Amino acid sequence: MNMEETVARYKEDFELFPTDNDRLEYIFDLGKRHTTLPEEDKNEATFVQGCASAAWLAGECKEGKLILRGEGTSEMAKGMIILLLDIFSNRPAEEILNFDPAKLHDMGVVELLSPVRQQSLEAFLKMVYAYAQKCKEQGA
Repeated sequence: MNMEETVARYKEDFELFPTDNDRLEYIFDLGKRHTTLPEEDKNEATFVQGCASAAWLAGECKEGKLILRGEGTSEMAKGMIILLLDIFSNRPAEEILNFDPAKLHDMGVVELLSPVRQQSLEAFLKMVYAYAQKCKEQGA
């Protein structure tokens, strides 16, 4: 399943919920699958600057694929990280770099986020694309 298909699957999931609150609850439920990063991976380089709550994103390149791991401290951050890692992690760097992040709006969840949380999403995506660019350069 490619990135666009993963976004489409989430869009279908979110459309099953009648209200915005139900959709947010779904994000919180995703957060229950949340994992934590080892302490040594939580540092200035992995800290998501501009995130509403403390969050970290570690990325490494393996055979041209970007492997992402993240941790958030709030329920919303945990859920969004699970959702975003599902879309962006374990993908060829090229696929990530060719993916238009505006397509995330198709899921019908981005607009549920407060302006501060939307800034958090932007900060997270900026890191994802920076990791992907680095991964692509390593493979070149």
